[in-house]
Amino acid sequence: MEHEILLTGIGGQGVQLAARILAQAATLEGREVMSLGTYGGTMRGGSTDATIVVADQRIVSPPIVAEAGSALAMHHAFWSPVAAKLRAGAVVVLNSTVFDQPLERTDLKLFEVPATRLANELGNTMAASLVLLGAWTALRGFVSLESLLAAMEAAVPSYRSQHIESNAAALRCGYDALPANTAPAWPSAERVRA
Repeated sequence: MEHEILLTGIGGQGVQLAARILAQAATLEGREVMSLGTYGGTMRGGSTDATIVVADQRIVSPPIVAEAGSALAMHHAFWSPVAAKLRAGAVVVLNSTVFDQPLERTDLKLFEVPATRLANELGNTMAASLVLLGAWTALRGFVSLESLLAAMEAAVPSYRSQHIESNAAALRCGYDALPANTAPAWPSAERVRA
């Protein structure tokens, strides 16, 4: 079984960090993972996307996918190319605080989370991507919250270790924002339990 996950947003929203955490969490749980991050021409405000392929067996092709079954959308600005790659029935979790365009596709399973608002309420505006990641993870039952937290701790550089506690709070907040295993990624025997 193989899953393709697309993450999109604008530079500075933490899309690449969220992708790294998800990839590492899947690795911690024994899955095979490939990840690719792409960036627009500017540091902040340009496009930033990531593709993650996770499988229960060896992955033989690079993480450049023509279609995907799931997406996390932090912002509407660069959503169109990602939307074009989603299969019918794909699970989409979007940041409803800033995503202000209609999806224009009715064949997607859409879940909205006010990630930026929730991150602001936690006092960590920069952690909105982690709120969205936590919500997506709970919804899909993709990895355990414990693996997500461990991967986040490993991904945060030592000079930013003061953010580990607030990042953990953001992941937990997101994890509680959507009902667990509503759109499970793995067969029921393999589902991660909260």
